[in-house]
Amino acid sequence: MKYLLLLVLIPALILPLHAQKQKARGKTVQCRIDPPHWWVGMRNPNLELLIHAPGLAAMPCSIDAPGIAIVEQGQAENPEFRFVKLQIDATAQPGTYRFLFGSGPQQAAVPYTFMARESRPGWPSGISQADLIYLAMPDRFANGDASNDVVPGMNEAAINRDSMFWRHGGDLKGVSDHLDYLADLGITALWLNPVFENDQPKASYHGYAYTDHYLVDRRFGTNAQFKQLTEDGHRKGIKMILDIVYNHVGDQHYLYKNLPWSNWIHRFPEGFTRTTYRAPVLGDPYASARDHKLLTDGWFDHHMPDLNQKDPHLAAYLIQNSIWWIEYAGLDAFRIDTYAYPDLGFMQDLVSSLLKEYPRFSIFGETWVDGVPVQIYFHANKVKGGFQSNLPAVTDFQLYYAINEALSREMGWADGVARLYHTMAADYLHAAPEKNVVFLDNHDISRFYSMVGEDFRKYKLGLLWLMTVRGIPQLYYGTEILMKNYADPDGKVRADFPGGWASDTENLFSTGRKGKVAEAFEFLRMLGKWRKGATAIHSGKTIQFVPENGVYVYFRIAAGQTVMVLMNCSEKPHMVDLARFREGFGNHASALDILSNKQQDLSGSISMEPWTGMLLDLGK
Repeated sequence: MKYLLLLVLIPALILPLHAQKQKARGKTVQCRIDPPHWWVGMRNPNLELLIHAPGLAAMPCSIDAPGIAIVEQGQAENPEFRFVKLQIDATAQPGTYRFLFGSGPQQAAVPYTFMARESRPGWPSGISQADLIYLAMPDRFANGDASNDVVPGMNEAAINRDSMFWRHGGDLKGVSDHLDYLADLGITALWLNPVFENDQPKASYHGYAYTDHYLVDRRFGTNAQFKQLTEDGHRKGIKMILDIVYNHVGDQHYLYKNLPWSNWIHRFPEGFTRTTYRAPVLGDPYASARDHKLLTDGWFDHHMPDLNQKDPHLAAYLIQNSIWWIEYAGLDAFRIDTYAYPDLGFMQDLVSSLLKEYPRFSIFGETWVDGVPVQIYFHANKVKGGFQSNLPAVTDFQLYYAINEALSREMGWADGVARLYHTMAADYLHAAPEKNVVFLDNHDISRFYSMVGEDFRKYKLGLLWLMTVRGIPQLYYGTEILMKNYADPDGKVRADFPGGWASDTENLFSTGRKGKVAEAFEFLRMLGKWRKGATAIHSGKTIQFVPENGVYVYFRIAAGQTVMVLMNCSEKPHMVDLARFREGFGNHASALDILSNKQQDLSGSISMEPWTGMLLDLGK
């Protein structure tokens, strides 16, 4: 059943009450309220409830709750819905109170719970350069609970691991079972692709087509299991990042199938109209209004209705949903999907609202765009024309493009590794480049090992860069075991992790790693563990030198540590004269080569083979 009957909500059973009924004075009513409960003591005292109550929505309501007042209410365009705006002052106490609809013999009472906030010392801590993020797709990572592979009544009634478009059965239990594996790699933050319900007829395993904003997909587990996963991760030193979508929903979403207000969805007279994906039009001083509208209002796909965040009721719904999940599950950060496509005014309000409630919370937005200027437009900067983005961080696609070019092309004036230098040199345009998330691959793009032609030298060189460059590094699941393929289509880069299913013939979570796979795992594990104690990487400034002969050198320098990174992005061996870099290593005569665990003399030259790197720890 799609409705939530609001009985007295017990914290451990907050959302499993989605399908019950309540009798009020002899009359059975069906009722769903979003958010399903709230908290007293929030910084923002305002709350707007969306009540789906056929037969009650036309009736004014009241609430008998000290410190909680209704300041506005009304019927939605759809007569089945009512909105109620509350103000919750500092005197309000936790408890279950009653909304009273109507009067006299036909009066109906609907309980609603305000909870006490949990004590979580030091939370949220957010994410920083001290962290190492691991991105995993729940459906493809590990199947810890086969009993939820197929859920009766949901649209996809089977799993098929032989198809890249069907569900494969991975779940939250599978992730939880491998938290120790992640901790052993040096992982300190876990980013899961969306875990909310995606009850679509097909190809919704990825999670980006919500059908319920307040319910974890039952094939992944329960809301309580997601909360428990976050708590278990925290105990092991692993933070939780929620992947969240504001641009669109799935066309099976209960609110799309029964819209409270018709303007919640963008529509075009000619019918289905796809977005152009041309994000540069947002900052283009010459852009046409038509191009702007197509970008922001066009749909991602036929089954992904585009949301109109300019509607104040929808804006409130989305912002409150985000706060609800942060508070309920104890989250540490958001990754915002398709950041460039929703209404940017709404995105400004969203980020401000979240950071006012949780000042230490981290937020980074997906900005899959070409060119530093376009990326800068979205990153906490005031640009010509008056737009002021307050997004604290972005997914740094410009460095992704640059490292791929550095590992695939010979150096030219601005080509090859020179592009990496030039991209870093543009950091003065970013408000806080150290907050950006850097990566070699993710769930939408070709896997890194394939992109470097399965050249193990380049693979190791790319990981060396990722672990030492400014910003917060993100690994994609399977990179540590040389998973490969091209995103043609993207399902190819979303293969199952070998060993995540009981029927798998090899287990690369543990005993099955051999040869290059074992070497890759140990190399990444070594870097991950070293990085956890590398203060120069966590907080140090960067000094980079203009590349020469394909050799790129940079330093990370903090009060207690200096790190020197050398990358030979060339087909030729080179003797590198270290005298040029005296500015970085000062009076140090030697350094520990982390990769070989040997001392390196800094008084002369270093011989570097093609496509190799060095990581030198100079200490204090």
